[in-house]
Amino acid sequence: MKKFQIPVWIEEYRPDELPENIQKLKKAAEKARDSAYAPYSHFKVGTAILLGNGIIVTGNNQENAAFPSGMCAERVAIWSAGSNYPGQEIISMYISAKSETKKVDQPVPPCGACRQAIAEYETKQNKPIEIYFSGETGPIWKTDSLENILPLVFSGKELK
Repeated sequence: MKKFQIPVWIEEYRPDELPENIQKLKKAAEKARDSAYAPYSHFKVGTAILLGNGIIVTGNNQENAAFPSGMCAERVAIWSAGSNYPGQEIISMYISAKSETKKVDQPVPPCGACRQAIAEYETKQNKPIEIYFSGETGPIWKTDSLENILPLVFSGKELK
């Protein structure tokens, strides 16, 4: 038997340390977050994606009384980008979360299903996507690629 560890690489920022283009992405994600439809969980998430052509695409979580018919903000945004701007490279994404019932002061990463959807786009474009994520307040975490937070990713290469 051989035992090994897979590292996770994260950078931590304060809002004032973010590059200007990422501050703009953060504001777009927060705006999307604030208009999320979350009447059941009261947990709102917004995502903003920066495309290679400079366009920002946003998405927010959309809940439904018939669980699990809702959709996460990350998948709403990434699929909107893929549908409306086919062939455009996804450069960066910013995910912002906020609860209506308690203070979210730690970064909230994408769920497993969203990680897999983001992985699909990294594989499709053969280039990593920068991912920033935060709570309502507190630090902002950044990873240079989805693979840093989803090691051993299933990329579909195994299907060919």
